[in-house]
Amino acid sequence: MTRSLASGNYTALQARRLIARDFVWFVVRDRSTGNPVTDGYWSDVGSISADVIDPETGSTVTRTFAGAAGLVEISDIPVVSNLTVQTITITLAQAASRVNDLVRTYDCKQGKVQVFRGLFDASTRVMVAPAFPRFAGTIDEAPVTTPKEGETGDVTLTCTGNTQELTRSNPDTRSDASQKLRDPADDFYLHTATVSEWQQYWGKDPGVLGVTGGSPGLVALTRGAGLVR
Repeated sequence: MTRSLASGNYTALQARRLIARDFVWFVVRDRSTGNPVTDGYWSDVGSISADVIDPETGSTVTRTFAGAAGLVEISDIPVVSNLTVQTITITLAQAASRVNDLVRTYDCKQGKVQVFRGLFDASTRVMVAPAFPRFAGTIDEAPVTTPKEGETGDVTLTCTGNTQELTRSNPDTRSDASQKLRDPADDFYLHTATVSEWQQYWGKDPGVLGVTGGSPGLVALTRGAGLVR
């Protein structure tokens, strides 16, 4: 699979003077109000305001990420050229109070997660172009455990890519009631429930209309003449 790079990234890459850093963005829920709460981390020290390419809109947005070197670990993200559903894990260290707030104070289940890769110029330590998205999906599992004394208390989030949505079936049915929810004036499915039981008349004999023989030309002619009602 080929990946389109910004001109700044490509030029710096050709000169072999890039340093890669990862950015993770979470959108979780407040347990009391249900309102979205955002939080971001990057794989270095200190807080940074960085430009990233929003995978949902394709536009460049500026977000603030907290330094989390050693506190966040991201599994390998495979690059595929098909619609394979990707699953990754993000490990967070509970030693940080900020991480504790994220996984304990707020509800992470089915929250959004986005992973970006930013490329920095080795000489200036400035990101040469907006960080590009590497993964976008939802948090499927976010188990929180309290470790025993002397044990580590890492939290491993299991995240599934957004391509999973393409595998979901549509529970909607082809019915008049369903169509009316989309447009009250749409009568396309008005007779869906009864049309299979309609009786058509051919001459004097009632029954379901069907052609069992005869000349196709004659049948077409009689249909065109309006003899079939």
